[in-house]
Order: sequence, then C-alpha cells, then structure tokens
Amino acid sequence: MPDIQNIYDDPTFHEGYRSLRQTGTGLNDVLEQPALRSLLPASLAGLEILDLGCGFGDFARYARQQQATSVVGLDVSIKMLNAARHMTNDPAILFAQGAMEDLASMEAANKPFDLIISSLALHYVADYPAALTEISKRLKPEGRLVFSVEHPICTALAAQKWHQDESGNDQFWPVDNYRDEGPRHTHWFVDDVIKYHRTVETYVNGLLDAGLQIARLLEPEPVKEATAEKWQMHRRRPPFLILAADKP
Repeated sequence: MPDIQNIYDDPTFHEGYRSLRQTGTGLNDVLEQPALRSLLPASLAGLEILDLGCGFGDFARYARQQQATSVVGLDVSIKMLNAARHMTNDPAILFAQGAMEDLASMEAANKPFDLIISSLALHYVADYPAALTEISKRLKPEGRLVFSVEHPICTALAAQKWHQDESGNDQFWPVDNYRDEGPRHTHWFVDDVIKYHRTVETYVNGLLDAGLQIARLLEPEPVKEATAEKWQMHRRRPPFLILAADKP
C-alpha cells in the first residue's frame, strides 16, 4: 500500500489552506459546498453521520445545527483536528485521527451510519475500491454516501493550469492522459502534493461495484449570487465532481 499522505500537517500547506478557508470566498464555498449539501437527505434530524476528511469540523457543526444525533469526524491531520476541537463545544461530535485507508481499524468508525460524507478527500486515497468497500460496510440500509472530488478533467494533468496567451489571458484548460489513472504530483501551496487521478467512469462504477445505487451526479457551477467574472470562468470546465449513492 502506498504511504498515507498527510500534507495538511505541513506547516506551509496548513497555513495556506487555513488562510484560504477563512475568507469564505473560495471554490469550496462558492461551488463545492452548496452542491454537496444539495445532495444530503431532506432532513439531518436524528441521523448518525460519519465525516471522512472532516478538516476544521465545519460540516460536523452544521449537521448538529440541523439536529443530527451525532457526528464522527475523521481526519489524518492532527493540525486540522486540533483546530476543529478548538472551534467545537458539543459532546455529540467526536473528532478522531485516522485515514480512510485505515477505516477498518478505527474504533470510532466501526458502527453503522445513516449518512457518510467526504468533501474533497477521496482523490488523496490510492485505493478507491477498497475505500468504498469499507464505507459501504458502515452504511445502514437506505443510508447515503455523498462525496466530492476534484473533477477528473482537472486532475488528468498534474499542472492543473489554464493555457494562457502571451498576455496572460486564460485560453483553454488542457486535458491529456485522461485514461492513465494513478498519482499526479502537483503543486498546491507546496510541491509534491499527491492526488490520484481517476476517470468519471471509475468513480461511478466503483460505487456500483461496492453495491451502492447512484442517486445523483453533479458537476456544479457557481451559485447565482457569484456573478463575478472570476467565478464564471469555472463554467468553462467543471472543477468538482460530486456523487451521491444509496445503500439498498
């Protein structure tokens, strides 16, 4: 098994990511989170929830505000978990350190859940089918999995950049080596951030192979309130892929 990556505990990366999320105006807030939450059950009241890659615990606190019974938040980063605990005062939220690759050995996650959610974390996991197998085991019948990843159009090339003209204007987003699945060594705040590229086909069929039923697939565009040109450019190629699947 490849080494489990914990780039979020790198001091430079952590500070860059923390500063980005504090603004509340990043792609997560304008595109990814509204779309992700649109695929949640109509009510979270009474649900037991597992958040894989919980980060600063934003979703856990949101779920409790929506009357979820309990939330278990797992993250590989101790820096993220320390921040989450500092911002949270709720005995019904449990934060625990662990990776999706080690889900089978995580005591806090070894029970059935009504909802399992993962925001922009599965593209850091090398073995997607194995992760889905363990996730499916932890879903109650009629439970739902909702997750987001960087769109395969974006992860196909490690550079993850627009092609620009001589004046620096964005011309098009290059896509190549799309079917060559595997690690991509990228730069995001720091060098050598490893993301795993997979096709849309692999993401969808992986859910079916794990015994889940596809409920919805989204390639979100900016919400109506985000009218600035910098957001509208993301309509030219989808930055995120979001999937919801149910356990029969």
